[in-house]
Amino acid sequence: MRTDRQDTQSRPISFELDYIPHAPGSVLARFGSTAVLCNVCIEETVPKHLIGTQKGWITAEYAMLPQAGLRRSPRDGRPTVKGRVHEIQRLIGRSLRAGLDLNVLGPRTITVDCDVLCADGGTRTASITGGWIALRMAVWRFFDHRVPPGLISAECLAAISAGWVDGRCLLDLDYHEDSAADVDLNLVGTDQGGWIEIQGTSESKPQHASVFQDLIRLAAEGLPRLFAKQREIFERGRIG
Repeated sequence: MRTDRQDTQSRPISFELDYIPHAPGSVLARFGSTAVLCNVCIEETVPKHLIGTQKGWITAEYAMLPQAGLRRSPRDGRPTVKGRVHEIQRLIGRSLRAGLDLNVLGPRTITVDCDVLCADGGTRTASITGGWIALRMAVWRFFDHRVPPGLISAECLAAISAGWVDGRCLLDLDYHEDSAADVDLNLVGTDQGGWIEIQGTSESKPQHASVFQDLIRLAAEGLPRLFAKQREIFERGRIG
């Protein structure tokens, strides 16, 4: 049973800007005890399949420090990344690409590095939410404190988790809740009301459709708080 918050409440969430001073976009995102450092760089180059198209690209890399979790995890063998890390990287990249018009971006590549400093559940949702802030900062600075018209399709873009644990719907799972969940779900959306991706999985046995519908509804209700925090940062920093 939760003792620190209601089932429908998210954990304390904060964003520390310019954590790495020489990165054009750098944000330390905290969801409870989970801490993810999101750094962004922009390069005047594109992958081979986009050469000559005048179209840009956004990609992401995700990694956990060896002692980010309860047990030490070995450093992965980059450049070949497989399994869970590859899946999370693809999710982050897909999500952030949905917030920008790659044609307006031009032949440039934006790389979003998400490094987990402390893992207590929700590392991918923290990566997306913090990564969007870092990306907006980097783009704003790259284009000399202005944003080309049509480049950004939504002011705010965020992600949050929900889970079915012991017969209850819980928002923003920590590690212990996530490890005990019968259904684990992540929702990525924008402040325009659009959803980018829904990841939902039954961990043991098939669950009724109503469980998934309730989790989607709960996650959707949790997104506006994240949007409000992002909007506050953008307005305070006058980030276009």
